[in-house]
Amino acid sequence: MTDAPRTFADAREWARTGTELVLAAVADLDEAGFAAASVLPGWTRKHLAAHVAANADALCNLAHWAATGQETPMYASPGERAVGIAKGPALSPGELRAWLADSARRLGADLDELTDEQWQNKVVTAQGRTVPATELPWMRSRETCVHAVDFGTGVTFADIPAGFLSALVDEISTNRGLTELPEGPLPEVAAWLAGRPHTLADAPGLGAWL
Repeated sequence: MTDAPRTFADAREWARTGTELVLAAVADLDEAGFAAASVLPGWTRKHLAAHVAANADALCNLAHWAATGQETPMYASPGERAVGIAKGPALSPGELRAWLADSARRLGADLDELTDEQWQNKVVTAQGRTVPATELPWMRSRETCVHAVDFGTGVTFADIPAGFLSALVDEISTNRGLTELPEGPLPEVAAWLAGRPHTLADAPGLGAWL
C-alpha cells in the first residue's frame, strides 16, 4: 500500500503531527474524563497519558546516547516502564497535560540538536534492537499517532497522515508475517493490523500491536 518508502524527514513530521494529535485528544479532559477507560484494555486515559509522556522521556535518553556516546538505555531497569505508566492515576489533568507537552518539547529539542554524524550513531531500543538514531522519529511517530486514537476522544486513524498509515501497514504486516491484507480504506486496514477497532468485514481478529 506504500507509494514510496518512508523517509527520515517524513518520520520527523509525523512525530510532530502525532504530538499535536495527542495534545488535542486530551485538551478537554477533566478528572472524570482522564479516569475513564481508554481503547486499550485495562488502561485508563491517565495510564495512557503517562505512557506517552514517559516514552518521550525514554527517547530523550536515546538521543543523549546518540549525542554523547554515553550508553543511556531508554529505561534504567525492566520495571521502569511500568512504573512510569503507574504514575498516571496519581496525577491531575493539568499535571498530565504538562508532562505530555514538556516531555515532547524536550525530545524535539534534543533531536534538533543532533548533528548529521550523531544521527548515524547506534542506540539500543527497549526491545533490544540496535538501530541508528535516525529511527527515533519513527519510533516516536508510532507512539503518538497510534496512541492519539487510543484515548478514544475523537481522533481516528482517518485523522493520521496517509503516508504514516502506509508505512505503519508495511511494518506491521511484515512483523506479523502477513502477505495478504483485506480490502478496505487505508485507515481501517491500519486499525485492523494494529489490533484496534475497525469496520472491515470478515477480517480475522488480531491482538493489539504497540
